[in-house]
Formats: sequence, C-alpha cells, structure tokens
Amino acid sequence: MNRFTSLVTRSIAPRMSSSRAVTSLFCAHPTSSVPSRNTHSVQFPTEHFDKYRRDTPSEDQGRSFVYFSVAAAGVGYAALAKNTVVGVLTTMSPAADVLAVSTVEVDLSGIAEGTSIVVKYRGKPLFIRHRPQEEIDEAVNVDVATLPDPESDAARVKKPQWLILIGVCTHLGCIPIGGQGDYNGWFCPCHGSHYDTSGRIRRGPAPLNLPIPPYKFIEDERILVGGD
Repeated sequence: MNRFTSLVTRSIAPRMSSSRAVTSLFCAHPTSSVPSRNTHSVQFPTEHFDKYRRDTPSEDQGRSFVYFSVAAAGVGYAALAKNTVVGVLTTMSPAADVLAVSTVEVDLSGIAEGTSIVVKYRGKPLFIRHRPQEEIDEAVNVDVATLPDPESDAARVKKPQWLILIGVCTHLGCIPIGGQGDYNGWFCPCHGSHYDTSGRIRRGPAPLNLPIPPYKFIEDERILVGGD
C-alpha cells in the first residue's frame, strides 16, 4: 500500500509542477498575455482599390505630352489641308491672260448701217450686225407664238440697231452665212436652218435661236463682250 501511494505521488508531482508553472506565468504577466478589446484593430484588404489610385506624377506628365503631340499634329494636318485646297483652287482659277482672252472689247463706230463684222470670241465667231430700220421692224413684227424657240426681239438686244450673236448653228455647230436664207438673216448650208434678222430659228433642224453672249455697253458705241 505504501509502495502504491509512493508511485502515484511520483507520477502526479510533475504534472502539478507544470500546472503551477503555467499558472504562475499567467499571473505574472496578465496584461501581456490576455488581449485587450480596446487595442484590437481590423485590417481590410485594399488590393481591389489599386485601380482607383491616382497615377504617379511621371505618368501624368507622359499623358500631357501625348495630348500636346496629338494637338500639334492636328494643327499641322489642318494647315497642310488648307494649303493644298488653296493651291488646287489657284491652279483651277484662270490666269490673267486667259481672262483677257475671254473678254472682247469692240468699237462699233466703224460699222456702217446695214453691214456686219465677225470677231473671234472664246474660239467662236461673234456676229455684230448694225441693223437698218427695216430689219428692226421685220424682227419686231413677228408673232412670237409661231416661232420654234419663242423669243421677242426686244429680249435679244440692248439697243435695237445693234445685234450681237454667237455665230454657231444650234443644230450641229456649223457657221451660218449672213444675209442669206428665206428670212434675210442667216442661213446654215450644212442642213438648211434659216434664221431671221433677230437671229431666231424660223425653219430647219436647228432647235434653238442663235445664242446671245453676255455683253454690255461701256460707251455709246463701244461694247465689252464676256466677263459674265
């Protein structure tokens, strides 16, 4: 019995000494071993906020440089486009010598009544006729409604005695002969078109009257043809 008690005592003693050691440890340092509720802090994950962070100053400077470069390039391209358009329009515009050829100034004082002259205008013949009174009366007294291309004589002249026409037949572009035909005006021998003393088509295949060019009187007996 004494032997059993001795064995039990020996086996329990180490465990009791360990328990005392643990107890003494907690008692000696109560504040350091037991966490306090007031000093506890919570750490949240922040990885998903990275994309909202402001870029670094170096990245801002790089972006500003890119914007400036794009804007400068845009201005340069706009200026280039403007210069190109201006150059094309300048090329397309007629030169001064071409404009001079496109207008003709004619002195009418040397054209006797009842006669005509032919002047070259833009590569075409220009008929200028000083009409006598009988030709004027004949042109005025025509019933306009009976004409293939109805047009009054007053609508075709600025001064009754002066008739200015482009001498090209409106059928196929031949040049009519003055003082010929059934109406004492112009006759195209190519296909038989007859024009009267106002240059209006009266018979034949031509569909229209002889054209009237743009002109104006710059003096009483001087005209400027062309210039539109």
